Amino acid sequence: MSTPEEFYEELFQDIKTTADAYGVYLEDAFFDTVTDYLIDAGEFDEAERAFYRPERGGIRIDGYCGDPLDSMLGREEGQATLGLIALDFNQDTELTTLTNSEMEADFRRLQKFLSSSLDAHFRSSLEPTDPGFGLADLINARWDKISRVKFYLLTNKKLSSRVTGKDMGDFDGREIVYNVWDIVRFGNLVSSGRERERLTVDFNELPNGALRALLASKPNDKNQVYLAAIPGLDLACIYDRWGARLLEQNVRVFLQARSKVNKGIRRTLENEPELFFSFNNGITATAEAIKTETRDEGLVITSLDNLQIVNGGQTTASVYAAYKAKNDLSKVFIQMKLSIVSPETAKELVPRISEYANSQNKVSAADFFANHPFHVRMEGFSRRIMAPAKPGSFDLTKWFYERARGSYRDAQAYLTPAAKRKFVKEYPKAQTFTKTDLAKYVMVWTDKAYMVNRGAQKNFSEFAKDIAEAWEKDDKQFNEVYFKHVVAKKIVFDLAGKIVQTSEWYEAGGYRSQHVVLAVGALANAAKDMGKSVDFLSIWNRQGVTPAFERALGQAADVAHQVLMNPGEGYRNISEWAKQPKCWNAVKQVQVHWDEDWTSELISTEEEKDIKSAGARAQKELNGIEAQSVVVEAGPQFWQDVLDWCTKEGEATDKERGILRYAAAMPNKIPSDKQSVVLVNLMARLRKSGCPYRLKTHRRRIRG
Repeated sequence: MSTPEEFYEELFQDIKTTADAYGVYLEDAFFDTVTDYLIDAGEFDEAERAFYRPERGGIRIDGYCGDPLDSMLGREEGQATLGLIALDFNQDTELTTLTNSEMEADFRRLQKFLSSSLDAHFRSSLEPTDPGFGLADLINARWDKISRVKFYLLTNKKLSSRVTGKDMGDFDGREIVYNVWDIVRFGNLVSSGRERERLTVDFNELPNGALRALLASKPNDKNQVYLAAIPGLDLACIYDRWGARLLEQNVRVFLQARSKVNKGIRRTLENEPELFFSFNNGITATAEAIKTETRDEGLVITSLDNLQIVNGGQTTASVYAAYKAKNDLSKVFIQMKLSIVSPETAKELVPRISEYANSQNKVSAADFFANHPFHVRMEGFSRRIMAPAKPGSFDLTKWFYERARGSYRDAQAYLTPAAKRKFVKEYPKAQTFTKTDLAKYVMVWTDKAYMVNRGAQKNFSEFAKDIAEAWEKDDKQFNEVYFKHVVAKKIVFDLAGKIVQTSEWYEAGGYRSQHVVLAVGALANAAKDMGKSVDFLSIWNRQGVTPAFERALGQAADVAHQVLMNPGEGYRNISEWAKQPKCWNAVKQVQVHWDEDWTSELISTEEEKDIKSAGARAQKELNGIEAQSVVVEAGPQFWQDVLDWCTKEGEATDKERGILRYAAAMPNKIPSDKQSVVLVNLMARLRKSGCPYRLKTHRRRIRG
């Protein structure tokens, strides 16, 4: 684990590189970087930049955690948490200390903004286009629904060792919770490789004490399973302490796309709490470590490490809402199936538990974990495909896809200085992107571009459903050409950010990301309306765009600004306006005389189809080669075992059993590439039928 000084230097260089690459201010790059950490860690679901700092008045705000009514508790419950963000960013090259007095001053500035937001005179003194106005107006409009406020102070300074914490406060009948994320805490989060701080639940500290349980597996099983009836009050207290971090990430994302909290759950909690155990399906959970004791009353669980609810998020949220509404939970118990998984196997096993536990959903919550074959394939392309040298350079580079966040940093962790320099030269920092980045680059070219402005997690959820369905229909469309198109879309997206940043109408801290999304979306829609397509392979080949393309992107940025700064009727908050289909439709309706040199660069939809078809044919061949390699590597005995199991269980078609016999006869007979694809897909299907045999590379899920 690196020291705070080492991590400070690493983070500062990362932020500086990001700022230079994307043409943003250091403070903006810091905001984006660290809020991404916290979104992944489950501290909040989204982070909106809303910079407001007048020269006088002791007031400051840097951002907020989205519309409070979008919290997972749902609109019906009348419960909402407002998250406000302040930065204390040190631009010096040396690590400095954040003193108690500085911390208190930062929180006072946040509280001053909160109280001022409820003052009509203050709001009327702000320009409607000012991000401060948009946030103040949102706070005022939502105040009656807000039950809690969380203040987040994010800093690259080191919090003084004399500061041990800050007690909760109270404002206008709402509790105020203070959170400080300093360089030490960020360093621990990042270096742990867990994407979140350790979550430890101590049942002895809860109202009902240690949790009685039954061991539902053999004592010496590698992955133990327990059954318990957890008191509703205890579950509510756990959620009150840990919030959305209690919900495994993809379950959290999936819940965002769901409807309101189940009315039946709520009615049972209010009117028949003693029947909740009988009526409710309960929760499915995992933990990485468990402590138990044997007492007079039997086996009890005293603590759990990294408790995660993989199914039952709505149940948990509903119980918590009842708790906040001061309903009596003394008669409420929730059945819990708890699986203990080691940290080494958690990344693979937890998604599978989540997938099966959520099997009633058309698109399961686990479908888009980092180990989904779509991500595995994209990662493979990013490690193999060499990008053409940029004009004026002889260097060949690659575009690094982070299938799991932090993998770019992890890949360099144990390299020598010379090897690290070579790695960074091959994979420049500006040429990295994550799953949520990829979703952003792709979705902004669709007719749902406005989803990108709804935040990384909501957009990713929508993207996941679309891609999962497309993958099941034909995974060959996700080929090398697709990957090159994604990179080209990233190049365009990043350039749009620089154009917005340098436009004469742009003001620092003023809706940069929303402008970028609508600008790229406007350009994409213009090409579509002309019945044309952007030549993404040309962008890939030159690793950039032409001057004509850049001019057209500037025109698109002007369109975005025109629509964004003039919200439709009923909308006053510009960030919220940018999230609406009405805003997107207004962008599409603007008439523009597009740069003729740019329109002449566009290709026909027929040419685009031919390019994609060629990519699919190449992927089909590659799938066959990969599948044959996997089948041969598994060996004849493996396939004989699978055949015996299928015969016993009545699984597999006659054709599939015939190919299994063929594979079991190796090396006398070697399955063809097409036969191998059938076997690999059969194994993917049998996994869901309880087949105990696994291909070592089953994640590929190769299709013919």
